[in-house]
Order: sequence, then C-alpha cells, then structure tokens
Amino acid sequence: MAIKSYRPTSKGRRHGTVLDYSELTKTPAEKSLCVAIPRKGGRNNQGVLTMRHRGGGHRRIYRIVDFKRNKDGIPAKVASLEYDPNRSANIALLHYKDGEKRYILAPLEIAVGQTLMSGPTAEPLPGNNLPLANIPVGVMVHNIELVPGRGGQVCRTAGSAAQLTAREGDYCIVQMPSGELRRIHASCRASIGRVGNTDYQNVSLGKAGRYRHWGRRPHVRGTTKNPVDHPLGGGEGRTKGGRHPCSPTGVLAKGGKTRRPNHPTNRFILRRRK
Repeated sequence: MAIKSYRPTSKGRRHGTVLDYSELTKTPAEKSLCVAIPRKGGRNNQGVLTMRHRGGGHRRIYRIVDFKRNKDGIPAKVASLEYDPNRSANIALLHYKDGEKRYILAPLEIAVGQTLMSGPTAEPLPGNNLPLANIPVGVMVHNIELVPGRGGQVCRTAGSAAQLTAREGDYCIVQMPSGELRRIHASCRASIGRVGNTDYQNVSLGKAGRYRHWGRRPHVRGTTKNPVDHPLGGGEGRTKGGRHPCSPTGVLAKGGKTRRPNHPTNRFILRRRK
C-alpha cells in the first residue's frame, strides 16, 4: 500500500502523510461482526485513572476478529479487504462454505476471491492457519498462539512476522521479530505469512491533532513537573532529574528489568531480545 502526501496548504499538511488504501475493498463493515465499545478515558470501573494519556479521539466500532482460526476443514473465500480503526493491520472478511462469516488479520499476498483453509490438513500457504507441528521449518508465521486453544497473541501488528527455526520434541523454536528465541508447544497454531499493511510504519502524522484522533492525550515530561507529581520533578531552573528515568510511581523506564525472575514462562525463552 503506497504512501500519499498532500500539498503543503498548512504546517500540519506539509509533513503529514497517509496511506492511499488502494488495496482495500470499498464495502461497509459486516454488521454482524461489529460491536460498540465504550470509551473509558483510561479509567477503571471505579473511575480511577489507571492508564495515563488516554481519552477523547474519534468514535470507533469494534470488529470481532477471529484469532483462534478453529474452523477446521471448511474452505473460506476472501470476500473483502477492509480497514480496521482498532489496529494497525488490515482485516479480511471470510465467507465460509457453511455460510458463517469471520474477520481475520489480512496477510501479505492475499487477494479477494482467494480460498483459505484452517486445520492440520491445510497447506502452508499465506493466510492458512495450522499447528506449528505441521508447518515446515523456515516459514514465516504470524498470529501465533502461546497456549493451545487460546488464540493468537504474538505477531499481530502490521508488517510483523516470526520465523519457525527448529523443532525439539513437543516444542518448536520460534524467532520473534525482536530477535528473541522462544519455545512454543507444537500444538499451538499460527497463520502462514507476514501481516499486511507493511507501509504503516512509514506514515508521518505531521501534527499533534492526528495523535489526538487516536485517543492519545499529551504526554508531559517528568522533569517539568513538581516533586509532588513525579520523582524527577522540582529543582531550581532546568534540571536533569537527578536519577534514572522512571514513571510517576518510580518504575524504571529505560533498561530496568521489570520481568519477575521466577516467572513461569522464563524457561521457554532460549535467547533474550537484548
């Protein structure tokens, strides 16, 4: 998908770019797979702010995406490629032979009219979903499960993919996009190929207002605040904070380890990303 720029009619337009969406189908979203999502502004059910810098933004309708891909042995036809405001990747609408409709993440090299399959008997072609035990070594995969039956949790953003590098007994070794090597059970499923919309990372917003449209509010530096509001705040004149960068609650922000040393999934990580 190509990047499109506009004439510099304003300062925001001068540096801002957008995707041209030429690959998408000009059809409305499937109503049976759309639900309303309330906007909470980063607050929990008691009204307490638990996530900073959230609020406002454009209204969105959530598309129910099938991350499990558990409809085995039934061919599905790609009816449309659509934009999803809730994620960086595009989505594809599948019409199964039995009449059911589902949304999936749209991978590269997929087109309207193509037939996709799920299950152990499916071929390792882009868009198909099958267990890691049935995927050839060296193939790029996305939407990877970490627990069998839970649904894909890894490599779901635009342009992301992992590589199946080896097998050891009941486990497969997968190289993550970060470079981390991880063992995943062979019965976990994954989709073949790379997630589409690879030009998403090359889009320049151009102005702060486009970030507000996403529901992101301004992020104020800690060194500009008062000591009562942030550990880096206070001081006469401009300061460097006097300590390592951290959050308002004191959690280290750059290089500090936040993973528990006795985390139960540590044994599955063969090589760290750092």
